[in-house]
Amino acid sequence: MFQKILIANRGEIALRIQRACRELGIPTVAVHSTADADAMHVRLADESVCIGPPSPRESYLNIPAIMSAATITGADAIHPGYGFLSENAGFAETVEAHGLTFIGPSPAHIRMMGDKIAAKTAMMSLGVPLVPGSDGEVSDLDEAARVAAEIGYPVLIKAAAGGGGRGMKVAANAESLEEAWRVARAESRAAFGNDAVYIEKYLDKPRHIELQIMADNHGNVVHFGERDCSLQRRHQKLLEEAGSPAITAEARDALGKTATDALSKLGYRNAGTLEFLYQDGAFCFIEMNTRLQVEHPVTEMVCGVDLVREQIRIAAGQELGYTQKDVTFSGHAIECRITAEDSETFIPTPGQVTAYHAPGGLGVRIDSALYAGYKVPPYYDSMVAKLIVHAKTRPEAIARLRRALSEFAIIGIKTTIPLHQRIIEDPAFQAGDYTIHWLEKFVASK
Repeated sequence: MFQKILIANRGEIALRIQRACRELGIPTVAVHSTADADAMHVRLADESVCIGPPSPRESYLNIPAIMSAATITGADAIHPGYGFLSENAGFAETVEAHGLTFIGPSPAHIRMMGDKIAAKTAMMSLGVPLVPGSDGEVSDLDEAARVAAEIGYPVLIKAAAGGGGRGMKVAANAESLEEAWRVARAESRAAFGNDAVYIEKYLDKPRHIELQIMADNHGNVVHFGERDCSLQRRHQKLLEEAGSPAITAEARDALGKTATDALSKLGYRNAGTLEFLYQDGAFCFIEMNTRLQVEHPVTEMVCGVDLVREQIRIAAGQELGYTQKDVTFSGHAIECRITAEDSETFIPTPGQVTAYHAPGGLGVRIDSALYAGYKVPPYYDSMVAKLIVHAKTRPEAIARLRRALSEFAIIGIKTTIPLHQRIIEDPAFQAGDYTIHWLEKFVASK
């Protein structure tokens, strides 16, 4: 097992990793920008190192500074969390080149899955179903028109190196294709330094279903069931559930077998999440995230497995120690992402938290780095807390979530708690009758 782990991240995910390390008896090193000197992940770490000014590029994305921090503190492994450098193959290679262990997949698999076209090609070769679309990059408008005519409008033009909805445009018909294609390429070039795009059939009422997997270095691969992440605004997830209200146990088992068989053939290791669109009883692969997900707690709640602990064990060379038959699912879990944003305008609201009270009780979990007196900085992602509830049934989980949201007090800044309270009272949500387009319409109607 590792002697010391450096956590190359901040906020609640850094705290989450610290907790897993502490239970394993492993000391931790926190890195931080000058803006995060008083952050909770810094206060609770065994050691901390300042790696630069507030700008992420000069701190949390500063690979030389992070590697220097690992060297001077004697860390022998680095956990990247999610975001920042977690899916940067060059960072993973640098970590390994310096004789440290990167707690995550191999650089080759990070690079493969980071390229959406390469990922789709690999999954197709392994028997994983895809959304109908182009075989690879669509490099000119004539080819785009041909592909769109073959699969039928509307179509979705997507950045090969994309994420978070950037470089993604819908063409409803042939007349709108040229503008959508040019704008998607321009956005992709600006955001990712790569203007490669591909085309997929635009599905009008899909759900966003993802499957959590874990694979060790000894050929063992298991899945921990699905999460429904369909409640999104501008392609950003706001609320997630495990399991999905739309998926049967039989569909889960079939999808799980397809995914684990594919990743076993690929030789994948550590944590990963395969994301699918699900419509009319069919799953279509869209991408894979080669890291821990923000919404991993709902999976932990229904499976009773510490996914971060498993990441660390696998990176240390240990076997999973269980098979798919040993993974069981109990009850229902829901996660709300609480952000420092106005719940009506979605304008970020950084500032000082003057009072803080977290809900509690049976089946309630809070992942947050907030405390009274903490000043939420304006430089980073606006998510400040995750509220997760677990109960025997989905209606009981909704009732528990309602109660927990009513107890949750974050004073001094505006948050999206009121939005979540409105969402869970809507009859469509309570019935589990929603798609990836539902939340945009719900927000617009208020």
